[in-house]
Amino acid sequence: MAGDSDAPTTNKAFVPLENNPEVMTHLVRQLGLSRSLGFTDVYSVDDPDLLAFVPRPAHAVLLVFPVSRTYEASREAEDSSIQEYTGSGASEPVMWFKQTIRNACGLIGLLHAVSNGEPRKHVLPGTDLEKLLQRAEPLSPLRRADLLYESEELENAHADAAKLGDTTAPPADENVDLHFVAFVKGLDGMLWELDGRRKGPLARGTLGDNEDVLSETALGLGLRKFLSKGSDLRFSLVSLGPAFD
Repeated sequence: MAGDSDAPTTNKAFVPLENNPEVMTHLVRQLGLSRSLGFTDVYSVDDPDLLAFVPRPAHAVLLVFPVSRTYEASREAEDSSIQEYTGSGASEPVMWFKQTIRNACGLIGLLHAVSNGEPRKHVLPGTDLEKLLQRAEPLSPLRRADLLYESEELENAHADAAKLGDTTAPPADENVDLHFVAFVKGLDGMLWELDGRRKGPLARGTLGDNEDVLSETALGLGLRKFLSKGSDLRFSLVSLGPAFD
């Protein structure tokens, strides 16, 4: 499960989501993603035999990890040289959501995974998710954040999913030390790191046409480099790809 330390304590809070493929798949399908895609556990970023069990192509991955002092120092150092993102509209390389709801980093990561790249094509017409993304696209990041904050459909779907999982969820207003980040392959072929706590989307490098987010190139540019920033290995990873249920 995950939280964040950047949303003001006066803002509303959600019950943290468990990084569980059943929970995440349930939520995105409830919102409006086609049953052609679903989430799967990823048990290693180094063992080829374990990676071979993951349905491919992997369009996006959700990582939950402990927020350590080492990570925070690295994040703050990189963000100090970055301007606040102000992009909007259909010409954006990726759609990015700023997080203003406490303990909603799992939901933000989920939205980043399904609103970009190939998964965006699998959003079903007329669903809450399609309507949300259509309304969000022309908005600035701050107005997008307001849209998510005020969405009753999103809040209700999140509350339903938060009841699922293998562990008892903490209260919505509890501070927890875990955080979600998404890595996605955009339609531009770029590997993007998307995190609502950051100043905007982060381009991590270009992938080939046949390379997904779990390819050797992507792992080197994204997950392995990310995980090397801290010594704590209490992370969990799920991949969004083809579903066979």
